[in-house]
Amino acid sequence: MRAVILAGGLGTRLREETEFRPKPMIEVGGKPILWHIMKLFAHHAVEQFVIPIGYRGDVIRDYFLNYEARTNDFTVRLGRTHDIEYHNSHLESGWEVTVVDTGADTPKGGRVRRVRQFLDEERFMVTYGDGLADVDLGKLVAYHESHGRLATMTTVRPISRFGVVEIEPDGTVAQFREKPKTEDSVNAGFFVFEPGVFDYLADDTELEREPLEALARDRELMAYAHHGFFQPMDTYRELTLLNELWSTGRAPWKVWSD
Repeated sequence: MRAVILAGGLGTRLREETEFRPKPMIEVGGKPILWHIMKLFAHHAVEQFVIPIGYRGDVIRDYFLNYEARTNDFTVRLGRTHDIEYHNSHLESGWEVTVVDTGADTPKGGRVRRVRQFLDEERFMVTYGDGLADVDLGKLVAYHESHGRLATMTTVRPISRFGVVEIEPDGTVAQFREKPKTEDSVNAGFFVFEPGVFDYLADDTELEREPLEALARDRELMAYAHHGFFQPMDTYRELTLLNELWSTGRAPWKVWSD
């Protein structure tokens, strides 16, 4: 199974970090957040990746084209018969990474549609290139297989940004509750799609709008509830949080071994 990791957006809310690189290349613990997402998939035996690029896509191209030199010791023989010998192997050996230019302004649904030729008309997964989670992808796929619909999306109950004050009818403050989980569920990404989903996609569609709404109307979209860690990286505060979790050894999304 292949995983499509959407990596073409502008990341406008992190402009100080994305002026010269795409959002998925912002580093957490010295590695692009894109690398962390790929490590999660590889831990669950998904090692074939399709990465639709757009804004500053050259940074992603260069990262993978030069990955061996970045992560291995090597000897280079200079001259007309240029040759490189790598002396050790990294843990990402065996990954297959297909990088596809899907346009600077293409919405996410259009980006998925434009990589169809690289998915072999088989079941595939999709996620965003700017969020981390400890989703059990094996259980997610098993759930998808169990219901037989075209699409599964992962949902979470987010934690409120604010603490809650409980007030009695007469105005007495009863207690404070620090940032409780909300009752509503939100889309956390980590989709599983059958090829039939392409019937719902067009070049100008935003994945979360017309395609998912139409799948829901047709009763072809199911939700897999994730009760563990999930953290998008939409603001500088969230980027700082992810780096603090990594640096202190408390990163819940690190389910792989070094």
